[in-house]
Amino acid sequence: MIKNKQSDTFKVRSDLPFYLIMGVIGSVYIVLIVGMILADLTYTSGNHLLEALKSEEIQYAIKLSLFSCTATMIISVIVAIPIGYALAKFDFFGKKILDAIIDIPIILPPLVIGLSLLILFQTAPGKFIEEYVTITYAIPSIILAQFMVACAFAVRTMAITFSRINQRQEHVALTLGCNRGQTFWYVVLPQAKEGILAAASLAWARAMGEFGPILIFSGATRMKTEVLSTTVFLEMSVGNIEAAVAVSLLMIIAGFLILMIIRLSGGSEKIKNHRLA
Repeated sequence: MIKNKQSDTFKVRSDLPFYLIMGVIGSVYIVLIVGMILADLTYTSGNHLLEALKSEEIQYAIKLSLFSCTATMIISVIVAIPIGYALAKFDFFGKKILDAIIDIPIILPPLVIGLSLLILFQTAPGKFIEEYVTITYAIPSIILAQFMVACAFAVRTMAITFSRINQRQEHVALTLGCNRGQTFWYVVLPQAKEGILAAASLAWARAMGEFGPILIFSGATRMKTEVLSTTVFLEMSVGNIEAAVAVSLLMIIAGFLILMIIRLSGGSEKIKNHRLA
């Protein structure tokens, strides 16, 4: 009887303290994010935002950002698909080394990536390339700097996507006479379309927020290599805080819209559902 009473007491004990503790701890980070956004909104005004949009330099930065991020997104997805497929479906010598190499751009400080790219194009192979195509301190350097970081996130997304696709349909297609390429194109890739969308969106958003590698490898020259992230730096360097905050809000809005595209498309949920296919 005593044991039963203790058991009953334990069962009816309220879960409210647990939820309160978890809620308080978890809400700290959320409050900080929302607080930063609200601080930006209260610091600037609609007029500052309109003035920023009317600026010729900022208009150029917006156009170049849209172009470079889109180019980076396309290249990242094209590269991420075969690497992600290889990591997910095959076991080969050096796989763990390759897996670690892909994470290097994620863990390195952004300035180190920019400096390493700058040094790379001072070597003999880099100079040979620049004889035909100007890379350093030009628009191609922006795309390359963004690609170095964004592609790593795209690869991780695609690897997860391919690993969760049931291999049974691949095996059936192979036994019916399809080669590996036909199986990948007609069976695997259609099932990975939501993951591709998620990888593309993530790569685009990551490219938009890139700053350190671009500053070192591309510079921040007005009307030449200026993107939105470097615009914030340039406006702050001349003391125009209002314009810097206005541009920051534009980047926040763009990033939020991209993340909502991923959520509304159901990409993250549908990737999980591949386990049940």
